Amino acid sequence: MSGYLLHMGATVSCQHGGTATPVTSSIRVKVDSQAIVTQTTSYTVAGCSLTPPPPKAFCATAQFMSGATKVTSDNTPVLLSDSQATCATTGTGVQIASTQTRVKGT
Repeated sequence: MSGYLLHMGATVSCQHGGTATPVTSSIRVKVDSQAIVTQTTSYTVAGCSLTPPPPKAFCATAQFMSGATKVTSDNTPVLLSDSQATCATTGTGVQIASTQTRVKGT
């Protein structure tokens, strides 16, 4: 995997159009004056348009399962523009629409 580092200003959404926002960030590393995000950070999802017919519900949170293999912050892999995540409770993925374009990682 190789991609641009995700930062707090990156545009991330669930597959149903909900906005995904990181709960925490890594304050040790910044790009474009914004903190980057590591793999252990969970995302909250707001505005998921999935109508919750039983037994499924809308996207509420997302957790990334993959991150950089060679770049870490505080011994935790950083998230990249091609990192993969799954939303709870739907099991669908997220879309990373935009991020900073200065720093790449692998």
